[in-house]
Parts: sequence; C-alpha cells; structure tokens
Amino acid sequence: MKAIALFLFIFISLTGMAKNLEKATLGGGCFWCTEAVYLELKGVVDVKPGYSGGDVKNPSYKEVCTGTTGHAEVVQITFDPEVVSYSEILEVFFMTHDPTTLNRQGNDVGTQYRSVIFYHNEKQKEVAEKVIILFKDEQVYDKPIVTEVAPFDTFYVAEDYHLNYYNRNKSQGYCQFIITPKLEKFRKIFKDQLKNQH
Repeated sequence: MKAIALFLFIFISLTGMAKNLEKATLGGGCFWCTEAVYLELKGVVDVKPGYSGGDVKNPSYKEVCTGTTGHAEVVQITFDPEVVSYSEILEVFFMTHDPTTLNRQGNDVGTQYRSVIFYHNEKQKEVAEKVIILFKDEQVYDKPIVTEVAPFDTFYVAEDYHLNYYNRNKSQGYCQFIITPKLEKFRKIFKDQLKNQH
C-alpha cells in the first residue's frame, strides 16, 4: 500500500498536478453571501462555510446564532496562489461586505457577523494589515474599518444544508434580495477574475 502511495506522489509531482494550495479564513457577515462570491472567483479551488474564533467545541448553527459561543460565521477558502493572490482574496473581501459596521452586516446583527480575518501565518497577517492601511489611505469608506485581524485557531465546517446554499436556494427571499445584488456588484467589479464570464 505504501508503494502505491509513493508512486502516486511521485507521479503527481512529476506531472505538475501537485499544487501548493493555501487557505484563507474570513468572516464578512452571513456565510451564505461570502461563499457565493468566492465560489465564482478564479483560482479558488474550494469554499466551505463554517465557524471560527469561538471557545465552544463543534458548535451548531443554532448555538452560533445565539452569539454566545464567540464564533464568527466564516468561509474557509482553498486557493491557488499562482492564480489568485492572498491580497486579491482580501480585496474581494473588503469590496463585498461593509467592514465599517461593528458586529453586523445589514440586518444581521451579533458578534457572529463580525468582520474578521483569521490569518494562518505571519505573512497573511502582514498582508491583511497592509491591505487595511491601503483601503484607509485610499478612503474607500467614509467610516473607520473595524475588521478584526486575529490568528487562526480552529475551523468547524457548517452543517451540510449550508454548503453551496445560494446556488441551491436562489428563489428563496434572502437569496434574491440580499445575495443576488451582492453577487451582481462583485461580478461587475471583478469581471476579469471570474471563473465563468457573466
């Protein structure tokens, strides 16, 4: 069995199929919205909604919604840095939610909806801080950015019914009135970076 695994590893390495993928963990309000955006971004291999930043093990959606577990609704993005950089991932993040409202996005209110970047290493922390300074210097927002930058600890993937939520529930009211306009804005601003040109 070990011989087969070694052969596959060598084959993948020699054929260039092995990629140095990276992860980004971001909270920008409801994870249904954030997931829908990143699923369309070129260079993104996988997006999982879930929970990070809290102190309760294996929290449920119902528990996180109470705002008492300390978790934020986040997406964990697996991406190919040769196609999309971490700073580009963050640019999309800042342009598709409001990082100036503390513990809320629109009608979604509570610490679970906070704007947060959970960095996986010191390089990601440095990039996040630089991007925030850039957005401040460019005065993209007329209010201060309140996005938290914190070290990544644990990610708990959300329940199955949250996965690919928007694409499976487009006719639902929240999807039509909240997510669709956000996606349209994203597609307009980042049209050259979409997997499928709309």
